[in-house]
Amino acid sequence: MDQFFLSAIDILSSNPLNHEFGRTALLMGSLIAAVCGFLSSYLTLKGWALMGDAVSHSVMPGVVVAYALNLPISLGAFIFGVGSVALIGFVKQKSRVKEDTVIGLVFTGFFALGIVLVSKVRSSIDLHSILFGSAIGISPTDVSQTVFIALLVILLLAAFRKDLMLYCFDPRHAKTIGINVIFLHYLLLTCTSLAAVVGLQSVGIILVVAMLITPGATAYLLTDKFDNMILISVCSAIVSSIIGIYVSFWFDLVPGGSIVLAQTFIFLFAFLFAPRYGIFKFQKLFAGYKQ
Repeated sequence: MDQFFLSAIDILSSNPLNHEFGRTALLMGSLIAAVCGFLSSYLTLKGWALMGDAVSHSVMPGVVVAYALNLPISLGAFIFGVGSVALIGFVKQKSRVKEDTVIGLVFTGFFALGIVLVSKVRSSIDLHSILFGSAIGISPTDVSQTVFIALLVILLLAAFRKDLMLYCFDPRHAKTIGINVIFLHYLLLTCTSLAAVVGLQSVGIILVVAMLITPGATAYLLTDKFDNMILISVCSAIVSSIIGIYVSFWFDLVPGGSIVLAQTFIFLFAFLFAPRYGIFKFQKLFAGYKQ
């Protein structure tokens, strides 16, 4: 028993900040979480969870092609992410198939194409790192690309914050007052593709959709004001990223899975204990107790 406690103390006393890769992982993880948390508020309000899933999975063949051509993986992932969105829109307009069905068809097709390419293209591609990410193993080149893309997405979302909020909440009203909703539609999809690219470095293709959806869903349970929703979403995403990286460092776990699990636990806490919308509405209990 004493040996167990000593081992536990040794694990908890170790700190990722003492290592260069740990500091890089925490910095990049927090930045990526901030971007995904910011965008997550818009996707939650718009109801685009499935679209985020489609984009995140559709970048798979772009990653493989970029590796094969010795190009930045962010470039290949972005091209295929935007291409999947364009294909979804085209098939939806030219057929009677509903949008959710089209999304499912396109993203599974792209994802399958990526897996086939991985098995055939001769390269040093690590399928595990593509699928599940490697927050602790981000290279200096990936760091510079991630910082640039993340700042670009944050600037775009901040510049069009009010217009995007109105578009997500009531696109008909936005169109009526003269806002270019088509531009905002594709701007939001482009930002989603870029966020999927930066999230790819941290949690991988499979789990990036959780980073794009869970923080916004958590914030949606905790507030009715959109500005507060963005703040809560970003903060919960950053906190979960830090917790996930520390847990993965201490117990030798997959960083992406640890980050997403931390986000899930935060959501469950909000789901149970949110003052107005949680299962246990303590606000009402306290009000009844005072009466």
